[in-house]
Amino acid sequence: MLHLCQGCGRTDLADLESAIDGAFAARQVRIVAQPCMNGCARPVSMALQSAGRATYFFAGVDPATDIPDIVATLRAYINAPQGWIEDARPCGRLRLCLVGRVPTL
Repeated sequence: MLHLCQGCGRTDLADLESAIDGAFAARQVRIVAQPCMNGCARPVSMALQSAGRATYFFAGVDPATDIPDIVATLRAYINAPQGWIEDARPCGRLRLCLVGRVPTL
C-alpha cells in the first residue's frame, strides 16, 4: 500500500496512478490518500506499508516529479524479502527523503 499525504495541499495523483498501473499488475499497489501524515515540515509525506513487510516513511516527496523514483522504490520494495530494501540506489532521490524504516512485526 502506498500512502500519500493530502494534508498540506491537495495533490493530483492521476499521473502517478497511471504510471503505477502501467508498471505493476492489477491491485499489486494500492494508493491511499491520507488526510494528514504529520510530516508537515517537509511535505509531501509518503509511506509504504504491507502485511508482513517493513514500513517506510518518506518526507519531501513530489508526487508529480518523483514518479520514476516512486515506481522504482515500489519495485524495490515489492522485490525485497519482507520489504527490507538493502540497496536503495535504484530509488533515486527518494533514498534521500527516507525518514524511517520499521521492521515487520
